[in-house]
Amino acid sequence: MIATLNFHHLRYFWAVAHDGSLTRAAKRMHVSPSALSVQIAKLEDDLGHALFERRRKQLVLTEPGRIALTYADAIFGAGSELLAVLGGGAARRVLRVGALATLSRNFQLRFLSPLVGKEDVELIVRSGSLSDMLRALEAHNLDVVLANVAPPRDAASPFLPHALAEQPVSLVGRPKRRRPRRLAAVLATEPVVVPTMESSIRTGFDALVDRLGVRPRIAAEVDDMAMLRLLARTHGGLAVVPRIVVKDELEQGVLVEVARLPELVETFFAITLARRFPNPLLEKLLTRSRSAKPPRGGD
Repeated sequence: MIATLNFHHLRYFWAVAHDGSLTRAAKRMHVSPSALSVQIAKLEDDLGHALFERRRKQLVLTEPGRIALTYADAIFGAGSELLAVLGGGAARRVLRVGALATLSRNFQLRFLSPLVGKEDVELIVRSGSLSDMLRALEAHNLDVVLANVAPPRDAASPFLPHALAEQPVSLVGRPKRRRPRRLAAVLATEPVVVPTMESSIRTGFDALVDRLGVRPRIAAEVDDMAMLRLLARTHGGLAVVPRIVVKDELEQGVLVEVARLPELVETFFAITLARRFPNPLLEKLLTRSRSAKPPRGGD
């Protein structure tokens, strides 16, 4: 027979764990300390572990107790959130974000910046492959996925891609006194670091050099924007990168834009599902993004 969790016992444990005192928690919950102690003992019997130990007349969580408290926080936090969302109360204050692991950190920060540092907002950001993030979104474990590729869009697809911004793609590198001025000459003489074949930027870059009749010297292929940013700073050649990825370096003069790559842009998406009860925090971010003026020059 599978044991079931008694949530009344769990709530008593949760109250004592946060108060740090059996007497204070009992007074707040309008029960006697002895009754509270009995309920917690029953929970410990059900779980098979002691949740508290006494040290100098103080209750201290054991290791199983700390684990139980983590779950209790999630359970009762989700309950409060449920009442707020479905009961029409205060807006929930948790936003769960998934991001493509190779996505520009500068773009992520720009999109999420209105919520960063707010004391009444819990921001949870996870990264991984696009397929993993979309599965988590479909399972309602995430509110939104940030990516630079749109998901498949057909009658069977539940995903809604919101185009947030288009960033120009440039050749950037460390400052040098002399470089060829024409793009074709630059690409023919300078080693370049490029995104991997899976990237839409790489597809556009390959088409561009084909039109120019140039065979560039590929120094490295990188699928991670953070690594591409690092190579742009340390490598002697040039990097094919959206300006937003190296925004700070361009502003500081550590890197310079050698050439803008014509007709080559990276599009950033916020991918969501159609939901009856959308997260108000996400709605505010999407509204802000739609009303914002397109950034000039990638800044």
